[in-house]
Amino acid sequence: MRLRKRRGKAPEPSETENKDEGSPEERQDRIGDRLEETVGRLQDKFGGNDDFVLCRFQVYGRIPAAMFYYSSMVDSTAVNEVILKPLMLGSPASEQEGGESGSLPHRLIDDILYHSGCTTEGRYSALVGAIVRGQTVIVVEGETEAIVVQTRSIDKRSIDTPATEQVIRGPREGFIEMLSTNMALLRYRLQTPEFHIQTMEIGRKTMSKVAVCYIEGVTNAELVKEVRDRLSRIDIDAVLDSGYLEQFIEDNHISPFPQVQYTERPDKVVANLLEGRVAILVDGSPLALVVPTVFSQFYQTVEDYTERFLLMSAVRMARFVALIFSLVFPSLYVAIISFNPELIPTEFAVAVAGGRAGVPFPAVIEVLVIEIAMEVLREATIRLPQQVGGALSIVGVLVVGQAAVAAGFVSPITVVIIALTTIGSFATPAFNVALALRLLRFPLIIMAGIFGLYGVMIGLILIANHLLSLKSFGVPYLSPLVPSDSSGLKDLLVRGPLWWMQKRPAFLRPKETDRVRPGLGKRIMAGTDNVLDPARQEKKER
Repeated sequence: MRLRKRRGKAPEPSETENKDEGSPEERQDRIGDRLEETVGRLQDKFGGNDDFVLCRFQVYGRIPAAMFYYSSMVDSTAVNEVILKPLMLGSPASEQEGGESGSLPHRLIDDILYHSGCTTEGRYSALVGAIVRGQTVIVVEGETEAIVVQTRSIDKRSIDTPATEQVIRGPREGFIEMLSTNMALLRYRLQTPEFHIQTMEIGRKTMSKVAVCYIEGVTNAELVKEVRDRLSRIDIDAVLDSGYLEQFIEDNHISPFPQVQYTERPDKVVANLLEGRVAILVDGSPLALVVPTVFSQFYQTVEDYTERFLLMSAVRMARFVALIFSLVFPSLYVAIISFNPELIPTEFAVAVAGGRAGVPFPAVIEVLVIEIAMEVLREATIRLPQQVGGALSIVGVLVVGQAAVAAGFVSPITVVIIALTTIGSFATPAFNVALALRLLRFPLIIMAGIFGLYGVMIGLILIANHLLSLKSFGVPYLSPLVPSDSSGLKDLLVRGPLWWMQKRPAFLRPKETDRVRPGLGKRIMAGTDNVLDPARQEKKER
């Protein structure tokens, strides 16, 4: 006996009875029962496209029908073998059942089509949207509902290692541009019915599909509602990447610091979902957005949790020092050289003075010129082809730097300072935070050149005050440091053992707070048994 396939939503009785009621626009949007009228309207809409296909045929060999689709977006084998062939040939049983109750499109879905992704639609605008998304539309003579079949098939790149987030120990899979594949990567890692995905369309022209992902019972319901509200308020003609959405949903639009984290690693998204955050995926973008975001996330990596906590705590501290180092080191150099040279040890001060002999510019101008040159070189290296970019970076650092020192344009110590600062910025895992720190270096250098160490301190105080005022979906940006959270401090500057971090971050207000069973660490340590201890074995043999 044939299993009945899931059909689309049937029209409500009130809709059928009041078919002729409604606004003129709604009546105009309804599909008529004349096939040629519907064909003419769709041909007027899509007729100028060479890849638009109109295929006329007869259902059961006697009922006129037409099929519409974009040949560049569908699986032609499925269209011919799964849809067109069964409809044209039909079956004797199907013809005998023609008098049964129910419209012909519903009977075709239930008894003829060998496809699970079939629905019915009675609005002209919905048919247009289905065709442009790569679906196949079937219109039958005498029917006011059309059949929409999911036949979208677009070539995509294979799943590969994320290019922007390399790890030594951890999964090697990264998101790609296809939303369905990205959702499958998340469901593969979150095999629980509590993992929910809600989709919406944003963009008047692109109609980009956006997916909001969260874990029911863990994520705060008000956070999910706020994310959907902010997304629903976006009215733009095109959403080509998740970065478009980021600029609309962030709290402070003029801050250099990002309030939304992006990543192309599915395991990183799953880890954030398990803490109570919300992930946003966009069809056509390999980068997922994670909200809310705090500053500590930007110097943490996946390896912090896959390696042992003692080693990764030391590495995380080094990473944080490099982050601070890349921000303040050039301005400290300018302030000390220009205003407080007595802070430098005598032997080193003599070496610095000898290197600066003959340099025609003050330290602040010298550092600013080299910093601007380094930013230009970095941008050129990124934009050039990969084969040429590597060679240019070596030439720029070695040849240009050495030539500038030999010509007396800059001092050797300045080149060393800028080189160390650049290396420190590369140690920051998040590109958007590294970019923010690079931009903030310039006002700090200028203030150091004018006011000395007082200017550096004033600049740092302003940056700290700005960070304290930032919020991401209501979460303070410096959480769990300010406001302080004892459980969150275990994963701030150092990474505590996994069995120590028993609670989810309190600032996310999760429904389910426990993620590790209380007392698990003690039970693990108490349950160990040195079964292969030589002393124990000798005692056992005696």
